[in-house]
Parts: sequence; structure tokens; C-alpha cells
Amino acid sequence: MNVNSNAYTYTFATVMVVLVAVLLSGASLGLKSKQASNISQEKKQSILASIGIEVDRSESDAAFGEYIKQSLTLQGGTVVSEDASAAFDIDMAAAIKAGNMDRSVPLYVAEKEGDTYYIIPMRGKGLWGPVWGYLALESDGNTVVGATFDHKSETPGLGAEITTPMFTDQFPGKKISEAGIFKSISVVKAGTSAGDYAVDGISGGTITSNGVNDMLTDCLAPYAEYFKNI
Repeated sequence: MNVNSNAYTYTFATVMVVLVAVLLSGASLGLKSKQASNISQEKKQSILASIGIEVDRSESDAAFGEYIKQSLTLQGGTVVSEDASAAFDIDMAAAIKAGNMDRSVPLYVAEKEGDTYYIIPMRGKGLWGPVWGYLALESDGNTVVGATFDHKSETPGLGAEITTPMFTDQFPGKKISEAGIFKSISVVKAGTSAGDYAVDGISGGTITSNGVNDMLTDCLAPYAEYFKNI
């Protein structure tokens, strides 16, 4: 074959494209289980961090089994399943598309040093993409013991600060209900929070702060009836 011909060039390019596609596809399939395992372990890390349990990713499976005693599925404030795997596999990005009393949501019940905690997953929208997190409540189902947040693409030094202790350390001691009535926790202008139901937002990260505020209200509401009943 004439290596200087157009036919050779097209054939060579086609073969290379097909070869690279096959190699990439094979690599993707080969790594799929490892990627799924990493995602699961990181999720367990975040759930545990909301109650102050910090572990390496490699240790998260064992620690999750030690501290998380139940993984429930709620709908309309009622437990509809106690299947731990089903609760853990709920896709919050899909769940929040339903009305907050119609959606199926997970609730993790943890025990640490003899105390019971309830851990609530949350999902919302920031400035550039999704934001998410976990909020842990004491056994009264009302008082916050800890919170963790993460994001996909918020601005470093601004909205991305929701992941830092400067923001998360405000949550312990806050409450989500007053006299049995759900109130949520408001994320307000930096320097203006007061009382049990508000935290300071991020200076310069107004849209991300508003997104976290909306996420808290939307994602905590489905649990309010459950905690009221218990």
C-alpha cells in the first residue's frame, strides 16, 4: 500500500480510532467495580464524619458497619423499608425531584459511645453544579450534632468554603424544629445569624449559600413528621 496515499491515511486513522476506543472501553469496564467501591467508601466516610468519626477510605466499610446500626427508607414520615442496601443505594439526585412528602429517602441510625444519632442525606443546587451533605441529629431528632457538605464545582475561596470548618462548625447545637413545628436552619448573610435556627453564609458566595439554605429546607422537611412521631 502506498503510505503517501489518502486511502492509507484514512485506513490508518480509522484503525487507530477503533483501537483506542476498544482500549478505553475495556479500561472503563475493568475499573467500573473499583470506581463503584471508591464512591461507596467515600459516601460512608461522609456519613460517619457527620457524627465526628473520621476514618481513611480503606477503613470506612468496617467503621460504617460498627457505628451505623440501621439504614431505613422513609416516605411521608413513615418507615417503608428496613433494607439497609436499598436505603444506601437511593439516588438523592433522583429522589429530590419528587415532592418532599412523596419521595423515598434514607435515614441512617448510628450509635456512638452509647448515644443514638440520626443522619440525614441532603442534595441541592449551588452556583455551578450540585451540592450535597449529611446532617446528624441527636436522639431528640431535633438538635444538630454535626454536618458535612461537599460540591461538584463551586468556586474555590467562595462557595467552595461550605466544606470548611468555618462553615460546618456553626451547625452543632442548632435545631430544625420548634415546639414540634419544622423550621429548618436558615443560611443568612454573613455576620447576621443569631439563635438556634440560622448560620452565617459564605461571604462572596451568596448563590451557593442560598443553594445550601434551600437544600436544608427541602431535604429536612421529609423527616420532620418522622421525628415528631418519635
